[in-house]
Amino acid sequence: MKKTLLIIVFITAGLNSFACDICGCGGGNFYMGLLPHFKSKFIGLRYHYMNYNTRLAADSSQFSRNFYNTVEVWGGLNAGRHWQLLGFIPYHLNKQIDDDGISHRNGVGDITLLANYQVLHKMTRGNRRGTEQQLWIGGGVKLPTGTFGVNVKDPNLTVRDVNAQLGTGSIDFLFNAIYNVRVGNCGVNTIASYKLNTAKDAYRFGDKLTVNSIAFYSFPVGKEINLLPNIGAMYEYTAGDVLHRQPVDATGGYIATASAGVEMNLQRFTVGLNAQAPFSQRYADGQTRLNWRGNLHVSVTL
Repeated sequence: MKKTLLIIVFITAGLNSFACDICGCGGGNFYMGLLPHFKSKFIGLRYHYMNYNTRLAADSSQFSRNFYNTVEVWGGLNAGRHWQLLGFIPYHLNKQIDDDGISHRNGVGDITLLANYQVLHKMTRGNRRGTEQQLWIGGGVKLPTGTFGVNVKDPNLTVRDVNAQLGTGSIDFLFNAIYNVRVGNCGVNTIASYKLNTAKDAYRFGDKLTVNSIAFYSFPVGKEINLLPNIGAMYEYTAGDVLHRQPVDATGGYIATASAGVEMNLQRFTVGLNAQAPFSQRYADGQTRLNWRGNLHVSVTL
């Protein structure tokens, strides 16, 4: 495989092996989405799916189709009146189809730990419906618990080697702000996050900015079930990668997606699904493209 293709596919691995920046979610695609409504603590299971295609512009015979499946344990704890702690443990089942054949890689990915502080919680009551606002500010760390076993300087490195990694090999830091506003049965959840990456073997993935906003409407179905259909949009910008303090060509880019989903609450249990489709994107000089991604989840408050 040509080195240029390796660079392109390497950034794809960095954007997806982490399975989820706050958002849900994403290496890089870490997706939070709508958190369960919990007073004390919750634990749950999520499934994420992502599908990317890469084709080298200079030689269309060199291609890669990547399918990322992740099963993730996640949980949260309210510590006192103002602190919220969150944890995410992913297990990846990755499949890659390229001009060399088909490869699989399964295993634990990079664990993420977050802590948020509530700086605003305001409730007002009108004549017909009340308004509630919350603002959380916090951050966390992504730990290199997933396997990262490649040498990017190896001239014999293949696309199969690079794109099959389960982690990024580096300790990275996340900063985020979460704003929730609810008027009656309607609400909007907005999350802004920034991921600051460090280097592994002189290779550093580009930092990432993500903004995600979800609007929802809540209504009862029967006596015990509550439904929350939702729609939203997400914007992600990833800076170019750096190798030995030099920028790496054909890395980084942006993507904007539209999303739709539904949540169902049944007493202490929450079940939900969400799908995202891109409406504007440019990764790796346009050679890597997201097809779609989605997630399913179930959680229980304790």
